[in-house]
Amino acid sequence: MDTFKDKIAIVTGAASGIGRALALALAERGATVIAADKNEAGAGETARLCGGRSEARLLDVTAAADVLSLVSETAEKFGRLDYVFNNAGIAVGGEARDLSLEHWRRTIDVNLWGVIHGCHAAYRIMAAQGFGHIVNTASLAGIIPTPGEVPYTTTKFAVVGLSRSLRSEGRALGVKVSVVCPGFVATGIFKAATLVNMDVTEVMKNLPFKMPEPGPVARDILAGVAKNKEVIVVTGHGKAFLALFRHGPPGLFSLLQDKMIADMRKIRRVPIGKERP
Repeated sequence: MDTFKDKIAIVTGAASGIGRALALALAERGATVIAADKNEAGAGETARLCGGRSEARLLDVTAAADVLSLVSETAEKFGRLDYVFNNAGIAVGGEARDLSLEHWRRTIDVNLWGVIHGCHAAYRIMAAQGFGHIVNTASLAGIIPTPGEVPYTTTKFAVVGLSRSLRSEGRALGVKVSVVCPGFVATGIFKAATLVNMDVTEVMKNLPFKMPEPGPVARDILAGVAKNKEVIVVTGHGKAFLALFRHGPPGLFSLLQDKMIADMRKIRRVPIGKERP
């Protein structure tokens, strides 16, 4: 029997990108999917595409009470909760010196508190029922220090730490926890990203590889979840960068980071009254 057949799964950030692809892949494998997103129309379209008993829910993951209500109501309605994919996230990029505290707060609210809210709501239910799997979406930037997106990287490192620690606590209670660390994927997160003193088109031109589509990435994620992997690194370039970071010649990765920030500074729009280094 397929791991996901007849299971009940909540997916946040399900209106587009990896979230929608995960929802569709779960539905294809027989799961009932609750597609949750603050983009109500997008979530509705995802649920329609999933078919079956799948449904859409309006959800802002920064609202703890709303997340708790969704998770509790889903478990009560279906009699159990098998999977929660805490996938919603945003991107904020730019040099740290150009970012405001509001950029930091917004990134932390969505990328970290959103995951915390989902874990807090689901973990107790899963611990009480003696089974369940929480899957948190972090990023390759949650394993490898990444210049030019310091708030984003901060939250993703935190999500990795949260996930691995919670996994240790949940093991004896029957609760599984995995963390997903994708590299760059062709999703709408880049168009929706907040880039300070930079243009997204110019940034994307510097990528030395083609970004994979969300569908195959979602299938790779589910393969890792089915195997109960602790850390699920997806995308070929992501695995290559991680191998280089962990096992490459000393100092080489630091040189690559220096090149990344140097390239970024070439396209940085210098604010009035601010000098370029």
